[in-house]
Amino acid sequence: MQYKFITIEGNIGAGKTTLATMLSEHYKARLILEEFADNPFLPLFYERPQQYAFPLELFFMAERYKQLKEVLQSLDLFSNLIISDYLFIKSLLFARINLPPEEYSLYQKLFDIINPQLVQPELLVYLNAPVSKLQENIRHRNRPYEQQIPDEYLLNVHDTYMQYIKQHPVRTLVIDTTRVDFLHNPDDFKKILDALEQTYEPGVHYLKF
Repeated sequence: MQYKFITIEGNIGAGKTTLATMLSEHYKARLILEEFADNPFLPLFYERPQQYAFPLELFFMAERYKQLKEVLQSLDLFSNLIISDYLFIKSLLFARINLPPEEYSLYQKLFDIINPQLVQPELLVYLNAPVSKLQENIRHRNRPYEQQIPDEYLLNVHDTYMQYIKQHPVRTLVIDTTRVDFLHNPDDFKKILDALEQTYEPGVHYLKF
């Protein structure tokens, strides 16, 4: 494996954690999973988003920074493969969606101070799933506070991610997961493994099934 730090990203319910965990087991890599369950504002946000959006996003950014900083400082990136299920920039992307302009401006200033201190992944893998599949996965994992997420919100998240991917020179592999079941179909998982072994120039690349 030529890439030593790989991040799996995607919309809510896209399968980020599942794929990151499977890859870490296959490659015997160090796994970094987002600790979203520790955010006390998450259930409150889904009930009253306008009231709790700012503390929600601030908590997420602080926890993500703390986790990534501690793990990445403790490892030798030249000898350890690291796989994470989130990109630190997602803090800013979700803040853009959830915060009013004044709060977002303040949040962005804080983000711009913190972000340069972190090592960025060498390869970003974005799982691109249709809203119908996202909603199916959300229902299946059965987190109560997620069950009322509207399609419009998921579409907004998708558009925000794609805008970021297209505008930033990150080495990105976009995987269309419309007809993919890498958890239960070994051939699908093998195709992803083969794709990760390829050499990619900075920019956006696509893997279709």
